[in-house]
Amino acid sequence: MVLIIKERATLEQFEQMLQTLGLYIKIAIDIERGTLAGGGEKHAYCEAALLEDGSRQRDIWGADWIPFNQSIAYESIINIRPSQNNRSMIIQNPEIRERVKKIAQELIGGYEPARG
Repeated sequence: MVLIIKERATLEQFEQMLQTLGLYIKIAIDIERGTLAGGGEKHAYCEAALLEDGSRQRDIWGADWIPFNQSIAYESIINIRPSQNNRSMIIQNPEIRERVKKIAQELIGGYEPARG
């Protein structure tokens, strides 16, 4: 289930996004609008949700949120963009990485998975 998060996620929303993969959440972030889509099996599903919500493709970057240590992995196939000078799956521009991290921390950071 992909959710679009525009304000701080509730614990319930966080847990819904975590259900898909269990250990981490695939996310796509619109760095201009400050919105996040998360919870799908692929970053492309999150990207598609943001595009449908009015985001521009050039503003969307993919990453993984790892709640156990509150970290982020900046790697996604949707990040390969020669036209934006990003020729890798990893977000190469440190300013874009920082914006992605800041938005993720604000919207879904701080929650820890429920221990079963």
